[in-house]
Amino acid sequence: MQENPETKYVKRTQKDYSMSFKLEVVKEVERGELSIGASARKYGIQNPTTVTNWLRKYGKFDWENQTPSNMPKTPEQKILELEQKVKLLEKQKAFLEKQAETSDKKAIIFDMMIDLAEKEYQIPIRKNYSPGQSTNLDQNKKKH
Repeated sequence: MQENPETKYVKRTQKDYSMSFKLEVVKEVERGELSIGASARKYGIQNPTTVTNWLRKYGKFDWENQTPSNMPKTPEQKILELEQKVKLLEKQKAFLEKQAETSDKKAIIFDMMIDLAEKEYQIPIRKNYSPGQSTNLDQNKKKH
């Protein structure tokens, strides 16, 4: 009595597939030889999502920011892509503005500390003055 291979269900895990097998499937899909669903059917992979996961892990395509070059983008895809870029740039801008603000505050505090140290110990800490820059030290020298 033989079992029909189409009716037999064998649950597989990611570990059941060799790395070379996964990479071969990814190459075939990326070359456009097979779709994700067709590759799953051809190789008996139970869920096409498995192939998608392999593409994300091992493929050469940047899934976060682009679509494959051989697939034309719809206007809606282009708009969504641009909206994502705008959001990313806004986050980066806010982060950099916060960093700049923090740096400015640190510079002010640092200058205040140097001014206090120069006044307290009566020694010049700042060595190089840019022309036209007035400092407390210059004013102290004029007083003495």
